[in-house]
Amino acid sequence: MKRIGIMGGTFDPIHFGHLVTAEKVQAAFSLDEVVFVPSGNPPHKKHRRVTEAAHRLAMVKLAVADHPGFSVSSVEIERKGYSYALDTVDEFHRIYGTDTALFFITGADAILEIATWHKADELMAKCEFIAATRPGYHFDEEHVLPVAYQDRVHVFRETALAISSSQIRRLLGDGADVSKMIPKSVNHYIKTHGLYEKESHD
Repeated sequence: MKRIGIMGGTFDPIHFGHLVTAEKVQAAFSLDEVVFVPSGNPPHKKHRRVTEAAHRLAMVKLAVADHPGFSVSSVEIERKGYSYALDTVDEFHRIYGTDTALFFITGADAILEIATWHKADELMAKCEFIAATRPGYHFDEEHVLPVAYQDRVHVFRETALAISSSQIRRLLGDGADVSKMIPKSVNHYIKTHGLYEKESHD
């Protein structure tokens, strides 16, 4: 059975934390491939301005270009309306076959709200989740997840880099150097297109 990881996220911008997590998760769960899926119109980010999808997609493609086990899908960006994980999982089953095991990779903080996700029960039946924790982040799945979901969520506690996209946006807004946090190609793209220069600190 083929095992595919779906690395969903806004990726605004993508950074080394995303890439290192994907590498370690791929190895730990024997995934044949990790597909990065930049969100198009994420419902949970509707109160924050999100960078244009074309820019976020371009940065992800640059970031994963040298990783043979990684690929990028624009399925959520091409979808009209809000982007729901269930629609993405259904699309991946159409692409890879219903006998493919899908693992949705996300942050542990997002998993805390899994019960509020669109058609969460149906989503859980169609894929498993890998909840990646950041250094110093405590996650007790037995106390924070519904009992019905606990067997479908795997907590991955070995992420190495405490980096966030919001932190990078703030630093770039201040004109700070973020070259150690993002791939060189992504840094060049950001500078070329003048992204995040006036990022709000709110």
